Amino acid sequence: MSNAKTSSIDSRTIVPAQRVSNVEEYYFSRKLREVAEMNARGLDVISLGIGGPDLPPAPVVIETLCEGAHDPKNHSYQSYTGIPELRKGFADWYVRYYGVSLDPSREILPLIGSKEGIMHITMAFVNPGDSVLVPNPGYPTYSSVSKLAGASLITYDLNPERGWQPDFDALEELDAVKEGKVKLMWINYPNMPTGAPATHELFERAVEFGRKHGIVIVNDNPYSFILKPEGSKPLSILSIDGAREVCIEMNSLSKSHNMAGWRVAMLASNPEFVSWILRVKSNIDSGQFRPVMLAAVKALSLGDDWYAKLNAVYARRREVAEEIMNVLGCSFDKSQRGLFLWGRIPEEEKSSAALADRLLYECKVFVTPGFIFGSGGERYIRISLCATEHNLHRALERIKGK
Repeated sequence: MSNAKTSSIDSRTIVPAQRVSNVEEYYFSRKLREVAEMNARGLDVISLGIGGPDLPPAPVVIETLCEGAHDPKNHSYQSYTGIPELRKGFADWYVRYYGVSLDPSREILPLIGSKEGIMHITMAFVNPGDSVLVPNPGYPTYSSVSKLAGASLITYDLNPERGWQPDFDALEELDAVKEGKVKLMWINYPNMPTGAPATHELFERAVEFGRKHGIVIVNDNPYSFILKPEGSKPLSILSIDGAREVCIEMNSLSKSHNMAGWRVAMLASNPEFVSWILRVKSNIDSGQFRPVMLAAVKALSLGDDWYAKLNAVYARRREVAEEIMNVLGCSFDKSQRGLFLWGRIPEEEKSSAALADRLLYECKVFVTPGFIFGSGGERYIRISLCATEHNLHRALERIKGK
């Protein structure tokens, strides 16, 4: 018989930090668990929801990783700022494609994914109670991280009448802006979820707004290579005069190079901003695995042929996604860019959630309901292009059958 005493602590008195109650489990975390359970029952759900590329990186990139992993010297902790070759690789990439010159030693900071960057930037600039401007609809992590930091969220509406761009005249009239309480503004062009492309005019206005009010403008820019018009160059907010004074740009190899699971991203800004963010980052994580960084350098050196072949695949998939939208009676803008197709649902549909659930349970096709991106997405659904043409056609036939 055990002599151990029963603990006198009542577990009901233990509560999590208040910040935990301010956020919910990520939608995809919950929904993909449900999809996995359906598949485990043999229901064969076709997922058109998540935006994780299903294609591999270039073979030479994988070969570089393998070679590096076989080197015994490559398995130690790495610098918080990444290897010099990676920073130079990002700098060369920015000059070649964006026309932006960056100092690789002072103006670039590698990240273990953009989500990490969102947290680090927020922690570096935002005190509890400070205001942060987040788009509606927009990437949910901008809001959830701001809440975790104790910020006051101010959502700004994006709508199709304005090309899904911020109304800076309306933002100028906000009390928090006039009183200097806004510390950060998140923008994301090419936009997710709406697919709205970046423009010089948009970036010029954002830079002007940030400089006038002392607001850090962060452009999250992972989609600039996906389905861009042939012969055009991707855009960076850092190409605008004066941008480096108040702007940070994040970029990633997840979408442009099919390296989502590798967790290779970066941010670029002026040396002071980068140094502040590094103070946060260096207290939270370590550098990436050296062979991953060496492989990323190789990926960044790929030529135009890589992007052209990748976009040819997405263009074919996009055609099928447009057919699916048409069958569902959804309307969409054909000028969209990026890995998704964003469509407005018919008026007779009750909600985006109801339509998405009906497709899941009746057709065994998972699409993303727009409400998860904010109230501005309530009447929309999003179809991911990260599914094979075969599966997109299968989804189309299932939906037609209903």
